[in-house]
Amino acid sequence: MIKISNVTKKYGEKKALDNVSFEVDEDEIFAFIGHNGAGKTTLIKAIVGVHDFDEGKILINGKSIKEDPVACKKEIAYVPDNPELYENMKAIQFIDFICDMYEVGQERREKNIKKYAEMYDISQNLNDTIESLSHGMKQKVALVAALSHDPKVLIMDEPFVGLDPKAVFDTKEVMREMVKEGKTIFFSTHILDVAEKLCTKVAIIKKGKIIKVGSMKEVKGDKSLEKVFLELEK
Repeated sequence: MIKISNVTKKYGEKKALDNVSFEVDEDEIFAFIGHNGAGKTTLIKAIVGVHDFDEGKILINGKSIKEDPVACKKEIAYVPDNPELYENMKAIQFIDFICDMYEVGQERREKNIKKYAEMYDISQNLNDTIESLSHGMKQKVALVAALSHDPKVLIMDEPFVGLDPKAVFDTKEVMREMVKEGKTIFFSTHILDVAEKLCTKVAIIKKGKIIKVGSMKEVKGDKSLEKVFLELEK
């Protein structure tokens, strides 16, 4: 699970995150939504240990990302909104590199890479250099790398951007399978109809503050998530 308690992040006098608190439980697909610049990516990068923060605590399965970052990162897979991969590597080299980092055994590694490369239809591109791939193909490589080490916590920033319809469908199916196995999924998205259908809980952030959080039913009531979001953003 992910527990975020009173997290504040400042850039000079500006608060990019202002006393943010909520929890993402096991067996849960949690959507994080807000307009551009609201603080979504800042919080995600704080959760995964890319950005520091000024106040508060972030716990990953009971461990502090500040006090025990390596232990936390061993349980996390992070897929950023812009897959900045090592351009000079072949796709398979990058995926193997990630598996090495997470100490994935050879048998499990080969099984998972085969499974996800076939699912995302990139088996024939594994020996291509990353710089030769399109944005969508790079996103698929990032997803295969993230999923190949069987993370307990999957964190994604706009994971559906650049993916073709089949890859979007497959990613949603993988997310559903993961929560059945007791894993935790937290992701940001601007595709509100997908979030509404896929997620069990949602948080809405505006100017660094959480303005609504709860189960999908609690947040949207009898309205669509899109309508609720637009009303809260006024």
